[in-house]
Amino acid sequence: MISYPIEFQTKAAAHSGINSNWNIQSQNFELSCAVPVEFEGPGQALSPEDLFAQALTNCFVATFKVYAEKSRLEYDQVTCQGLLVVDLDENKKPCMKTFKLMTSIQNPSSLEKAKLLAEKAFKNGFILNSVKTQLTFELVLN
Repeated sequence: MISYPIEFQTKAAAHSGINSNWNIQSQNFELSCAVPVEFEGPGQALSPEDLFAQALTNCFVATFKVYAEKSRLEYDQVTCQGLLVVDLDENKKPCMKTFKLMTSIQNPSSLEKAKLLAEKAFKNGFILNSVKTQLTFELVLN
């Protein structure tokens, strides 16, 4: 049984200047980050926008894997492509406006169960449920 609340800790440290990368850390895993070229930074490392889109994508994948395992759905592979659009909101402030998740599940043991579980995972993923970003989902089963 899962016991809530669950805590996840992160760390970041950055030097002055838009052109310097910084490191972020979660548990024992560390990544390099940078301001993206689109915001006049150097790019060449993960941006906060990349991490946001990855969080949404990986939320779906993790949730789907759990649902598939518990429902005994076999499949060869689940693949996802996400498209995050950063735009201005109604107050002219930049925001994560839309995110489209295009998902493919190869060779599921049941097409109907795969479709049901994928839709359920997209609807119920913790991180997916925690954002104001407009979310859309496309699914291909083959």
